[in-house]
Amino acid sequence: MIALITGGCGFIGSAVVRQMVNESNATVINVDKLTYAGNARSVAPVAKNKQYFFEHMDICDRQDLDSVFSRYQPHAIVHLAAETHVDRSIDAPADFLKTNVVGTYTLLEAACNYWSELPSERRDPFRFLHVSTDEVFGSLGTTGYFREDSPYDPKSPYAASKASADHLVRAWHSTYGLPILISNCSNNYGPYQHPEKLIPHMIRKALREEPLPVYGTGENVRDWLYVEDHARALRLLLERGKPGETYNIGGNGERSNLDVVRIVCGILDDLRPRQGGRAYEDLITFVEDRPGHDFRYAIDCSKLRQEFDWRPEVNFEQGLLDTVLWYLENKEWMKETNHVGHRLGVIGQR
Repeated sequence: MIALITGGCGFIGSAVVRQMVNESNATVINVDKLTYAGNARSVAPVAKNKQYFFEHMDICDRQDLDSVFSRYQPHAIVHLAAETHVDRSIDAPADFLKTNVVGTYTLLEAACNYWSELPSERRDPFRFLHVSTDEVFGSLGTTGYFREDSPYDPKSPYAASKASADHLVRAWHSTYGLPILISNCSNNYGPYQHPEKLIPHMIRKALREEPLPVYGTGENVRDWLYVEDHARALRLLLERGKPGETYNIGGNGERSNLDVVRIVCGILDDLRPRQGGRAYEDLITFVEDRPGHDFRYAIDCSKLRQEFDWRPEVNFEQGLLDTVLWYLENKEWMKETNHVGHRLGVIGQR
């Protein structure tokens, strides 16, 4: 397989890149603009591998995309390039509309043009996997789960831009026949994540002895999915998913934001105790809630389990311990990664 992965220097994208290069014979073409959220160090472990190629480009540039398709002749696309942080979308929604909506449209046009000209033996197995989010479904109450057929009800500019992209991808399937797949995932966590996100943000602030800001009362709930489990699921969909179908990917790891921060604090208490025996939990500070803050997300991924026997392999407690250990061993990651803005990363959700 020759797989073209957009956003392959991002958090989830780099996990897919590393897995595909290390665990398969696939040739991987990583297309990334290297914005603030893209970091070439995320793919450094495979950068010198003969299976790996990098193209520095913007998915909004049709000419560059056409060139990449022509030169590499991919069998599949995994579309991960996106602006992803809810807080940033509140302050700068135009960036999200450009990348997530216009960028997805441009990629669809380039992919459809390329696919339509392939010989039939290559056209039939071609796949366009669009990676989306559970946030397109809006907010749950204290019970229930998002299913593949849940109605869309996005609440933030980020969620709205991803919902728009989902609809575009489906339209290119129904109108032009492009063999697409869509996945909607829950909150990812793990190594190499940008420090504006909740878990690395709390680790960074705790190690600096700074207040740990928690939105509202910290009762908002997310379903946490270890990024390596997510990457495995995406690879499975690429191999066995049915064109036109949507698949939910969740981690079976529901926790409130406050519980997540407290668990991080407990791990740090054991691994990097504060001076004077004080607990990191003492640094928790409740701040004004984020506008439109969805109360709860939870994923029903029974379709993925029943059709492909997939389930997350890493439970939340073990995954979080491994994640904290990675950041403690890679402190330069948080020092060198861009992190700006008055709201950004206060308590990131994606």
